[in-house]
Amino acid sequence: MKRLISALFAVGVVMAPLSAQATSGPGCLVVVNVPNWDVLNMRAGPSARNPIVDHLPPGRHGIVSQSGPCIPRNVSLGARWCPVAHYNGNRTTSGWVKRRFVSPSQCP
Repeated sequence: MKRLISALFAVGVVMAPLSAQATSGPGCLVVVNVPNWDVLNMRAGPSARNPIVDHLPPGRHGIVSQSGPCIPRNVSLGARWCPVAHYNGNRTTSGWVKRRFVSPSQCP
């Protein structure tokens, strides 16, 4: 049992750095359908009634990656809410954005 725990811990230590590097290649989002003078509001939950947790200005928002499936699945893609993580300098924010305002892109 002690060996199994040690082996699992070793795998966890080795794999932890790999997940931190997942922001290159496909899987990021870019803000679209928002005027340059405006911002996309990132919400605390999948509704416009939830508090705003971050602002994403088009073309100047850092890295935005989708962190799960967009919901609900029974509506058109543009009407869904997507969970995202926003990486901007030393700050990371998690929240939700309306799918019609983001488009898939390559991560830097």
